[in-house]
Amino acid sequence: MYKKEISKAVINRLPRYYRYLSDLLEKDVVRISSKELSERMNVTASQIRQDLNNFGGFGQQGYGYNVEYLHSEIAKILGLDRIYNLIIIGAGNLGQALANYADFERRGFHVSGIFDVNPRLKGLSIRGIEIMMMEELESFVKENSIDIAAITVPKSKAPQLAQELVNMGIKAIWNFAPTDLHLPKEVTVENVHLSDSLMKLSYRISERDKA
Repeated sequence: MYKKEISKAVINRLPRYYRYLSDLLEKDVVRISSKELSERMNVTASQIRQDLNNFGGFGQQGYGYNVEYLHSEIAKILGLDRIYNLIIIGAGNLGQALANYADFERRGFHVSGIFDVNPRLKGLSIRGIEIMMMEELESFVKENSIDIAAITVPKSKAPQLAQELVNMGIKAIWNFAPTDLHLPKEVTVENVHLSDSLMKLSYRISERDKA
């Protein structure tokens, strides 16, 4: 059966919809129109309708969107209707910050293990999770159902580490190392380059100052 291909731009907006709808639920908002949602999100109402029509629409003419239902449906689209077991490799400042971010668990991402090469970190606990050494990684992955590995190691170490993770059976990698990973097609990779985001901000500041 033919499956419609969804553009990357639409996929990139879905987490924003989910986040704004979460805020609306916390404020006990029952329904919202595309116009009202557009004003909150700074996205046109037409764009919102087009995006959601890729997945069936979800709205009713004259009523708008039921916030709880739309929130639930977008959660399903994003795969948030299940629990993901996540490991973090690299227990430096960034790795510890990720481990301390409690909102991940609210979204269904459970930090199962944290690993590092520094023996001084062995046994230290972050939110109740003890840091383990890298030699324990393979057996931990084999004994636990790990869905995602977050990499927060130096650039030079990331490609080899990623390949080792693939060899262990990891199928999804969240990469914070400042390099793009090139892995088999069946492995899903999300590269997060913090410096890229900062440079985009720098560009916008520069353009604003020129204007």
